[in-house]
Amino acid sequence: MNRREVLKTSIAAAALAAAAPRLLAPSARAADPLKVGVLIPISGPAGLFGPSSRNCTELAVEEINAAGGILGRTVEPVFADVGGPPADATKAALKLWKGEGVEAFIGMHDSAVRGALTNLFKGQVPYVYTPVYEGGECSAGTYVLGETPSQQLEPVVPWIAANRGASRWYLIGNDYNWPRDTNAAAKGYIAASGGSVVGEEYLPFTADNFDSNLAKIRETEADAVLITLVGGASVGFNRAFASFGLASRALRLGTLIEENTLAGIGAESSANLYSSAGYFASIDTPAANAFAETYAAAFGADAPLLNTLGESCYEGIKLLAALAERAGSLAPSEMDAAADGTSYEGPRGRATMQDRHVSRDVYLAEAAGAEFRVIETFANVGAGNNCG
Repeated sequence: MNRREVLKTSIAAAALAAAAPRLLAPSARAADPLKVGVLIPISGPAGLFGPSSRNCTELAVEEINAAGGILGRTVEPVFADVGGPPADATKAALKLWKGEGVEAFIGMHDSAVRGALTNLFKGQVPYVYTPVYEGGECSAGTYVLGETPSQQLEPVVPWIAANRGASRWYLIGNDYNWPRDTNAAAKGYIAASGGSVVGEEYLPFTADNFDSNLAKIRETEADAVLITLVGGASVGFNRAFASFGLASRALRLGTLIEENTLAGIGAESSANLYSSAGYFASIDTPAANAFAETYAAAFGADAPLLNTLGESCYEGIKLLAALAERAGSLAPSEMDAAADGTSYEGPRGRATMQDRHVSRDVYLAEAAGAEFRVIETFANVGAGNNCG
């Protein structure tokens, strides 16, 4: 029996046991499967991140179940697509929570959806938010893994200024809170490094023609472009950027350009392209190498590429388990009280929570054709003042 068959069998058995809760004694009910809602984009502009997110979630669930589950309960992931508008994501989450008995959530989706979900949950159910984001999330029962601008940009912008000579920055992103708030922070880091912002634009998710934007970038004589576009928009922009002949004039720095996005951009369009993140598939550490080997063995050579967003779902399940075990409960109030100091081991190394955020190593990588090559590591960078 292969890995997937084992997973399906265990979930089917757990679901059968859960089908007749009135026939179980209280002690048996405590061992019912723990349904965890996993909210990831399968559709929409971020849909290219969905398959790797699901794969990484399944790896974490199998690992935790093999070690006894969470609080002695087998974890059963229940996936939902949240690649659409926040209102649709809220409906999907509500169905899982109230309709299917989900007791905790992992979210790998955009910040607009996160805001809608924290308003829905109101601290009544644990919610681990995993991707890069703009910072400042302090809602009760919410625990953040993703890198903030303090981590991705505060050490990186001055490094690029000193080592690549960048001083004239153009900021371009999609039109919602993550790009806008990220760029608000970036302006301070750029100014502190002696640079200036020569242009700033926000585009709809549906944008697919970037000629006017690229003409503006060329006119400003920008020598660095900070990109906070998502998924398909990022792919299209970066391809057009190279075809416009701008790759030799200005470097590009992305805070959401991971391996799948780079594959879409293509080797022919990746010159002078950089990315800042807490994880790359090329990180050469024992923990990262072991994770990559396990992923390849489980899903094969044709699996979606490992990347920081997919891997964050693996760590989201690990963090949920660590929080619940430390608190001895899934009650958000008890998990909140236990959150500071909670730690776990993952592909990125050891992670420890403070103010319900995680300090971590941050990597600056340069595209080498269709792969990222890490060129600088910034050790144990804090997430900034988010809940102080």
